[in-house]
Amino acid sequence: MIRYLLDIWQSFRALPLWVQLWIALILVPVNVLSSNFLFDPMGWLIGLLAFLGLAMNAVIMLVQRGFSKAMAIPHLIFWIPLLIVAYPLVGADVDYKYGAFIAIIFWVNLISILFDLRDAWQWWQGDRSVARRDRARNTAPAG
Repeated sequence: MIRYLLDIWQSFRALPLWVQLWIALILVPVNVLSSNFLFDPMGWLIGLLAFLGLAMNAVIMLVQRGFSKAMAIPHLIFWIPLLIVAYPLVGADVDYKYGAFIAIIFWVNLISILFDLRDAWQWWQGDRSVARRDRARNTAPAG
């Protein structure tokens, strides 16, 4: 198991620096933050969809021992519905902390979906590579 985790870490570190920062400082923390709002309007559903998008990627990372464009697919499956649920709440009359969170998770996941559409298409077209440091040409997922 340690080797799997080391492979995943090395794969993560093979991603472009801006992608590493996006994932570690914005994308994952914002989606995990949804657990703080489970009892707000539609919070349980937003939290569930946010975590499913992350959890399915954990499975892909373990199976592939790293990051690949396949990781875009769970985002499309779970985060597009999340955007649909969250959209009516953007700017709605809700608690200000929840309102700020909704705006942030909406925009962060929308940006992610834009990258994911490209990555999923490339995966569908046959790019099944896993990011590795030893690759001459890194075709890692964008985020």
